[in-house]
Amino acid sequence: MRVTIYEVGPRDGLQNEAVTVPVEVKREFIGRLAEAGLSVIEATSFVHPKWIPQLADASELLEDLPKAPGVRYPVLVPNERGLERALEHGVSEIAVFGSATETFAQRNLNRTLESQFEMFAPVVERALAAGVRVRAYVSMCFADPWEGPVAPAQVVAVGRRLLDLGCYELSLGDTIGVGTPRHVEALLDAFGDGGVGPERLAVHFHDTYGQALANTLTALRRGVTVVDASAGGIGGCPYAGSATGNLATEDLVWMLDGLGVETGVDLRSLVATSLWLADRLGRPSPSRVVQALAKEM
Repeated sequence: MRVTIYEVGPRDGLQNEAVTVPVEVKREFIGRLAEAGLSVIEATSFVHPKWIPQLADASELLEDLPKAPGVRYPVLVPNERGLERALEHGVSEIAVFGSATETFAQRNLNRTLESQFEMFAPVVERALAAGVRVRAYVSMCFADPWEGPVAPAQVVAVGRRLLDLGCYELSLGDTIGVGTPRHVEALLDAFGDGGVGPERLAVHFHDTYGQALANTLTALRRGVTVVDASAGGIGGCPYAGSATGNLATEDLVWMLDGLGVETGVDLRSLVATSLWLADRLGRPSPSRVVQALAKEM
């Protein structure tokens, strides 16, 4: 078995930092991630700087981004203007970010649950026409801090509409990290009943309650082979205060290596990268594996 790690550290990780990381550090970070063997690295987002100033340098970053052969560098786009900027930089893959709940759609997208699709439809259509692949995220798949638990059927309804627009893959996000393996099973079963198999799905877990690895293993056992993770466990969500760090890529690789699952990632090289980044962020990495292996390096 082989698992593809969709590395989100440069975008989802750095967007939640209190200070803006210099663009030259971001470039080196991305380059180091590629050298460690990560084959998909979400580089940045073309969101308006007013909302996420930490990613205001997206154009500058992409203008001189070192790209390794065989590595994909998708970017997140919030709307048609973001897509236009991505196309100007020759991006070959984008992601859109939807919500499974009404309240988060309004807070994060300034849209209703229904009208978010009106925003995404032209983005996906134009991207596909330009030969650009489109991935979709769905946030708040298990619970919402304002609305509480989210019914699997509601997540499936949102996810199927995004897939029907033409997105090739759907990443299911536990944005506030409250999911458990039983929740994961229920959601994946609901997607299966709705005609969406694990080959169209990815998972994106936050580790608020220490369940990210258990949830990931549950998803893998149900056939999911794409897992989002963030080097060093950095990141969260600027629009959901209770969201803590993402699943650490190193913790994920340690587990997968132990299971004999191929990832193509050199763990020690990745740990060295996260230690390097932690030094520049001025704080230790929250990853347990980084902390453990740092003593040996």
